[in-house]
Amino acid sequence: MFPGATDEREVLDASTDAGRAGDVATDGEISDRGGADFVVVGAPLDVSTTFQPGTRFGPRRIRTFAETFDDYDRRTDQYFSELGVVDYGDVYAWDDAEAYLEYLEGTLRDVVWDDAVPVTLGGEHTISLAGARAVDPEVFVCLDAHLDLREAYDGNRLSHACVTRRILEDVDSLEEVIVLGARTGSEEEWDRASEDDVTVLAPEDVADFSVGDRLDGREVYLSVDIDGADPAYAPGTGTMEPFGLEPREMRDVVREVAPSAGGFDVVEVNDRDDGQAASLAGKLLREFVYTSAHEST
Repeated sequence: MFPGATDEREVLDASTDAGRAGDVATDGEISDRGGADFVVVGAPLDVSTTFQPGTRFGPRRIRTFAETFDDYDRRTDQYFSELGVVDYGDVYAWDDAEAYLEYLEGTLRDVVWDDAVPVTLGGEHTISLAGARAVDPEVFVCLDAHLDLREAYDGNRLSHACVTRRILEDVDSLEEVIVLGARTGSEEEWDRASEDDVTVLAPEDVADFSVGDRLDGREVYLSVDIDGADPAYAPGTGTMEPFGLEPREMRDVVREVAPSAGGFDVVEVNDRDDGQAASLAGKLLREFVYTSAHEST
């Protein structure tokens, strides 16, 4: 369970007991998440990693290395444990990526329909396709070292190297993609990135970038690929790319975008370091929740 969150199994048990006592929701149904505002869902998919596998361990490691964080946030004067965060647990992954994404999408859409924000722990970046489909955003904002705009990688259209391309093609409501921190890609990807519906900022430009009012009134999905960070800060990822973002720059982007985001994920954490990547991922998740909750009050 993510530290500070409530185990969904406990919420379900309490809801069932309340239902037996006659305490039901206004529509006659027993509340299934106890009025949660954020639902953490683990998505340990690890089928298309192109260099160092291990993203199947990402959700577990992020939860583990978040255990040391204080519950209280001085900046927003909030306690994480009081912000309505429920941990659903992991959606068990199997090797059929298409079927898994469809199942995960349904799980995340249920969260959206419960008027909560899905907060997903990857797993490889492919899982963001399920999140974006569930939230149905107009803008996809991504912190990432890679463009992920390939049509296919080694013949696989659901490779983690293609996820942003798939989101552009498969999410009907999507109007714009903003990729922050990208510093590598194929010639084909850079050609696709030059089109009007894609904005790419190199790492050196991110600190001075502001979304301004371009997100106002628009549904947003925010994805953090942990390899957006320089590998000096997050070596526990599958495809490290030097000259990346500073953690504070990533934090500032998360804080700015969070109030507009109806869904969030952090992906590509593996078990090949001493916890640096998982710790950064967990901290960015908390920054997202603190900021989103604070701005909504």
